[in-house]
Amino acid sequence: MDITTLIPQFGSLFTTILAFVVALSVIVAIHEYGHYIVGRWSGIKADVFSLGFGPVLFSKVDKYGTRWQFALLPFGGYVKFMGDANAASANTDKDAVQEMPPEMLRQTMHGAPLWARAATVAAGPVFNFILSIVVFAGLMMFQGKVADPLVVGEISPLPGEEYGLQAGDQLVAIGGNLLPETGQGGSLDDLIQSLPTDRNLPYTVQRDGRTLEVSGPYPMPPRAVNISPQSAAYDIDMKQGDVILSVDGQPISAFSELKDIVETSNGRALQLKVWRAGEVLDFALAPRRVDEPQPEGGFKTSWRIGISGGLAFEPATERLGFGAAVAGGFERTGQVIETSLSGLYHLVAGKISSCNMTGPIGIAQVSGAMVRQGADSFILFIAFLSTAVGLLNLFPIPVLDGGHLVFYAYEAVAGKPPSDAVLRVLMTVGLTLILALMAFAIGTDLLCP
Repeated sequence: MDITTLIPQFGSLFTTILAFVVALSVIVAIHEYGHYIVGRWSGIKADVFSLGFGPVLFSKVDKYGTRWQFALLPFGGYVKFMGDANAASANTDKDAVQEMPPEMLRQTMHGAPLWARAATVAAGPVFNFILSIVVFAGLMMFQGKVADPLVVGEISPLPGEEYGLQAGDQLVAIGGNLLPETGQGGSLDDLIQSLPTDRNLPYTVQRDGRTLEVSGPYPMPPRAVNISPQSAAYDIDMKQGDVILSVDGQPISAFSELKDIVETSNGRALQLKVWRAGEVLDFALAPRRVDEPQPEGGFKTSWRIGISGGLAFEPATERLGFGAAVAGGFERTGQVIETSLSGLYHLVAGKISSCNMTGPIGIAQVSGAMVRQGADSFILFIAFLSTAVGLLNLFPIPVLDGGHLVFYAYEAVAGKPPSDAVLRVLMTVGLTLILALMAFAIGTDLLCP
């Protein structure tokens, strides 16, 4: 075997592992910092803030007496507060706290008032949500919103003839159909669906103060704007920008034609002829069943190859204000939470496949795929994953933050915390559930297509 053939595989594996470690480290650091900073504000002292587990590679003690450290194994992290028996803060070092004077005992999780403990525990997931909101809002401000009226920003590379449409053209009509105005009803999607699927259509545009008739491509060509990780198209190494010329020898000109063929394929293998930067390639792939969330709620099972389409040109954008971006960040985070909870319900109820659950192997693969698609995609992925981690930690399972909050709620009602014996049993049950869930998720990573 020629060893040079293995270099791309090792390079891809290294990228995947590195991307996973970076994404996980950012999310864990924000989560644990939430615990740390709210604990400090609440009067609870942190002895150790660690990124990673195992042997310590580097550490430094700050003016508050907290040791900040990087450990060898970069798959997680923790904050150890004063009086904790271990890094998980699951138990109290009773021998140590019994000897503490009252003012020092107040700086421990054991001796702090209930509100301080609850706020400190809840801060981890809350900071994960804040990270997601900040990232979503930042990307919205950086990328802007599509300008209104619609203006051509950049023509995407397409096979075939040259077009008269140019960057900077303001679109007035396509194929003789006027573009819908904001607030006047109708949509660009409706207009596109009404057009003939020709590779060349007449466009009416405003250019330098003049109204011109120019030629342009079908607005929604069969072009891969995005390739979904862990999809049929991704597995055969299709790329962003690929244009599908034909399926099973049948020429296509519109993304809707590709979508119809895939959805009615019933999973049979399809032969694709693809244009890529002037070169024509042949691919074979089989669509896969995918459970997709619907805007009205619930999920719909469809056949998909993992390609999403878009316009034949990049629309020009305009700046989005800070307030609108932050509101959009909140809305996007809420949508992720809502979809995640809906997916979990449908998964438990058996209404969608268990293959929709992604474990650490799948998350690592998606991390690598997002890095290869660009910085924006990777940062966006971190925001989605941060929301998922924050939501998971709020589940009322002992050993998770949500489990601790349930214990605190019991303490608030009963006037005392659960007994040590009950806590040990519940923590064991919680740990068992988490390990079982992890094993199940790894199983889906390995067994699902």
